[in-house]
Amino acid sequence: MLENIKEGLRSVQANLLRSVLTACIVAIGITSLVGILTAIDGIEYSVSESLSSLGANTFDINSRRNRGASQAGIMKKVYKPLQMNEVQRFIDLYQFPASVSLSADLTGIAEVKHLSKKTNPNIGVAGINEEYMAIKGLNIDKGRNFSSLEIQYGTKGVILGKKVLDAIYESNEEPVGTEVSFKGTQFRVIGVLKEKGQLAEDNYDNMVFIPVIVANQLASGRGLDYSLTVGVPDPTQMDLAMGEATGLMRSIRRDQIKDENSFELDKSQTLSEQLEGITSALRFGGFGVGFITLLGAAIALMNIMLVSVTERTREVGVRKALGATPLRIRQQFVIEAIVVCLIGGIAGVLLGILIGNVISRAIGINTFVLPWLWMMVGMGVCIFVGLLSGYYPAYKASQLDPIESLRFE
Repeated sequence: MLENIKEGLRSVQANLLRSVLTACIVAIGITSLVGILTAIDGIEYSVSESLSSLGANTFDINSRRNRGASQAGIMKKVYKPLQMNEVQRFIDLYQFPASVSLSADLTGIAEVKHLSKKTNPNIGVAGINEEYMAIKGLNIDKGRNFSSLEIQYGTKGVILGKKVLDAIYESNEEPVGTEVSFKGTQFRVIGVLKEKGQLAEDNYDNMVFIPVIVANQLASGRGLDYSLTVGVPDPTQMDLAMGEATGLMRSIRRDQIKDENSFELDKSQTLSEQLEGITSALRFGGFGVGFITLLGAAIALMNIMLVSVTERTREVGVRKALGATPLRIRQQFVIEAIVVCLIGGIAGVLLGILIGNVISRAIGINTFVLPWLWMMVGMGVCIFVGLLSGYYPAYKASQLDPIESLRFE
């Protein structure tokens, strides 16, 4: 076996250009495979790391959405939306060890002004409580979050998203403590959010946040759509927390035993779960690109091995005359094909890791990823391609007649 491996390396050296070109085809396939998967691993690692700081799994309680819908000519029951006093009572009475955030969207077309500057009329305004920032994973860049007293008494404070800040403040201007106005009301800036980016479930960078009571007042009698999000520190207690929340909200809403819930309770899909669908598609694409390239490499390698068998017919004849069995002849040519693939595979894995991490850096992820799983998969694929491509030429060589082979010119 060792002698066959050495013979394979000698053959590669003897036909260096041909072997290098074949190895390059294999390397390109492995590079595309490992590179894409390395970049995806980097994205997933970064997202998981950022989400782990939240320390909570969440579920949402919202107003029921199928109000007034009809089916087969039968009008469904109309459910009242969640009221301010109901959601506030839920927060006060919910005894489970969890944090509860409250939010309500006031408008999505506000125009925020500061001195002579103003934003486009596309700014979202949301009323929140003090737990909202932590549960949604929003970090304060400057200033601070709302206090419970500010939420309770409805002070005219506001937290700005990054895009709103950039639109109405100069880069060297300190926003905290200044005044902005929207919806005909002046607010004092108490904080600015760190940039959330495009991976966020909502466009937080293009929003401003005020106490939920203030949002309720600015609605001028129009009922807001209130939403509760419950963060449970221990994921194993999620079902228990949801059960207790359901019972409490049914009691607050006075739902009869025979009736279904007059509200919706949904386990929130975390960002990592949302990302999994995207990364699965990207992985599939990476495998597809790698497979097509490796298929081309396998065909090229098989062609080269067939040429090699024809060129070395006399050598095979000599080996057989000296007692080499068909098994040893097959083994020699298969190992030679695998050696060529492994050379390409090692180069492809190294290039794939490098390119994958460069892509991760380019999209703002500073974690260096060393994907051991994909490295092993890449090398395994190389051995498989070498075995697949080398077997037929090896079989053909093992069937050569030694006398005819020795006479071959």
